[in-house]
Amino acid sequence: MKAIFDERQWRHDPRHFMANGKVLPSPEQPARIARLIEGARAAGCEMQAPDDAGMGPLAAVHSPEYLSFLQTIYTRWQRIDGAGDEVIPNIHPANRTDSYPRSAVGQAGYHQADTACPIGEGTWEAAYWSAQVAITGADLLASGARAAYALSRPPGHHAFGDLAGGFCFLNNSGIAAKRLRARGLSPAILDVDVHHGNGTQGIFYDRDDVLTVSLHADPARFYPFFWGHAEERGTGRGLGYNLNLPLPRGTDDEGFLRALDTALARISAFGADVVVVALGLDAYEGDPFKGFAVTTPGFSRIGAAIAGLGLPTLFVQEGGYLCDELGHNLTAVLTGFEGA
Repeated sequence: MKAIFDERQWRHDPRHFMANGKVLPSPEQPARIARLIEGARAAGCEMQAPDDAGMGPLAAVHSPEYLSFLQTIYTRWQRIDGAGDEVIPNIHPANRTDSYPRSAVGQAGYHQADTACPIGEGTWEAAYWSAQVAITGADLLASGARAAYALSRPPGHHAFGDLAGGFCFLNNSGIAAKRLRARGLSPAILDVDVHHGNGTQGIFYDRDDVLTVSLHADPARFYPFFWGHAEERGTGRGLGYNLNLPLPRGTDDEGFLRALDTALARISAFGADVVVVALGLDAYEGDPFKGFAVTTPGFSRIGAAIAGLGLPTLFVQEGGYLCDELGHNLTAVLTGFEGA
């Protein structure tokens, strides 16, 4: 299996994270990259750099207004007298139809959903190449590869078409799915991160040409709180093309795999001919977010179950935070898939 990564992804180095009113170091550290590379290599992956497909595939998912904001906001922020080192919002509109301010502070509030997505000097460059990694993975599948692993970091599944959030800036899995759709394929996105892929859902919620399925901790008491409930099924042409499977906190291997069977059956019913797996490894029992209790052998079973679809599969890295087993869990998923 090919694994794709670009060294410029190291450049995003967030320092700010707020949880329960307390400012903490961000869990989305560059050190995740080293653990994930080790895990991919242990699975026998051959590493390669991405191609540069330009802005077109990004603009197929994200508004030009938002892309312009991401490209320029750090420089504009530094012109503010006394500004901090990172772009962090302190005010938000009540809804997306409120007026669009000229102020950098106001635009930060409009385009950043929370304080978990600070924008620093290297954020745009890292996010751009993280997306190109996913695009290259999609192109490998469109060219006949059975599977590929995109080490996309920063992650992407909390990013909407014009809104960053939850460590995410560009929706890498969504961009990859749109790329595959443009190649005439019928993609399903399967999100196995412990957090609901709210940005991915939002991007495709009114579409019937991309199926979105997410297994995640019940958002009634878990981030992202406002999205990911079972009754969210899509709207308009997309009604019935979104499936949320919220699970109780502490769900173990068996509970997760039962829900995964339901997810895979829906993908088969959709008639997908390619699968984009939004691969969160934070369902692990020892992950800092402590949402689920999936074990390392459980991740191997997850990979094997996904392989049972018999479809070309792109694994796009989402969550999974610093713990000793992070790389081992990636190895387990990829070898479980390859060995099935």
